[in-house]
Amino acid sequence: MKELLLYMAKSLVDNPDSVRVDEIAGEDDMTVLELRVAPEDMGKLIGRQGRIAREIRTIIKSVAQRTGKKVSVEIVD
Repeated sequence: MKELLLYMAKSLVDNPDSVRVDEIAGEDDMTVLELRVAPEDMGKLIGRQGRIAREIRTIIKSVAQRTGKKVSVEIVD
């Protein structure tokens, strides 16, 4: 899932080299994926009214359910 998130984020931004995903163990077997991009790309990643960010989270959660894992995506400044 980390690779999928990295691929989606790099496809959306102008500076794909600045995209970074960190995997952190959370509570109750939850994995947190922290997504970081360049400040000027933050708007492209979030989208209007957060639509793109919401869809990214939906896709990652869908893949996680199929593999039996719990995953959360956090977009970090």
